[in-house]
Amino acid sequence: MTALTDRGVDIKGAHVKGFAASAVGFGIRMLFPPLCAGCRRIVTEPGTLCGECWPKIRFLERPWCEVMGTPFTHDMGEGFLSAEAIANPPPFQRARAAVSYHGVARRMVQGLKYSDRTDLARWMAGWMARAGAELLADAETIVPVPLHRGRFLRRRFNQSAELARALARRSGKPFEPMALARVKITRQQVGLDRREREDNVRGAFRVPPEGDIKVRGRRVLLVDDVYTTGATISAAARALKRGGATGVDVLTFARVLPGDFRPDEAATI
Repeated sequence: MTALTDRGVDIKGAHVKGFAASAVGFGIRMLFPPLCAGCRRIVTEPGTLCGECWPKIRFLERPWCEVMGTPFTHDMGEGFLSAEAIANPPPFQRARAAVSYHGVARRMVQGLKYSDRTDLARWMAGWMARAGAELLADAETIVPVPLHRGRFLRRRFNQSAELARALARRSGKPFEPMALARVKITRQQVGLDRREREDNVRGAFRVPPEGDIKVRGRRVLLVDDVYTTGATISAAARALKRGGATGVDVLTFARVLPGDFRPDEAATI
C-alpha cells in the first residue's frame, strides 16, 4: 500500500512539475514571443520563418560540385566538378553552404553580423549542419575565420565564431576559436573585385604557437558566415595547412551565386 501511495505521490509531483514548466514557458512566450528569423514577425516556434519568408529562401541542394559546393542546374554525374574547381583548384578539399545569399538569407546574415542578433546563430548553424553533414562527420576540430583584434574589440563578437560554436555544440566536435589568428589589418572586402580581395587578405592569417597543437595533424572544418569569392576562406585555409592541418573543409551559412548581389544595392557582404 505504501509503495502504491509513494508511486501516486511521484506521479502527482511529476504532473505538478510539468504544469509549472508549461506555465513558465507560456509566460516567457507571452513576454518574449518567438520572431521570424527573416522579418521578425511573430511565429509559433523559435528559429523558424514565417509564411512570407519561407518561400523566399533558397536552400542549396545536390547536385553540386563536389569540391566547391556550387549547385548545378542538372545532375552531371557523380564526381563532376565545376569549371571553377578545375581552373583554380582551391587550397581546401570541400566547401558547402546552406543557402544562397539572397533576400531573407542576406537579412539573417546582416542581422547576426551588424545588429547583434547572436540568437540567430543557433538556428543558422542547424541549416549549416544539414548542408555540411559529411564535412562535420570528418572534422576533428572546428575553427572560425577570425577577426583582427581591433575589429573584434569594436564589434564585441565574431559572427563566424558564434556559428562555429553552435556547430560544435550540435556535433560534439572541439571548438577552437584561438587556433587561427588574423595578424594583418585588412580593408573591408565590400566593393573589391576578386584580385583586390586576394591581395587584401594575402598573409592575413597564421596559426599562432598556442594554436599549433590544436591544428597540427588534424582535419579542420573552417567556418564563416558568407562565401563570396573565396579569397578570405582560401587565405585562412592556406594558413591552416601551413600550420600542419592534414586537410581543410569549409562550411558557411550562405554562398554568393550569380545574381545574388547587385552593385546598385546598399546591402553589404
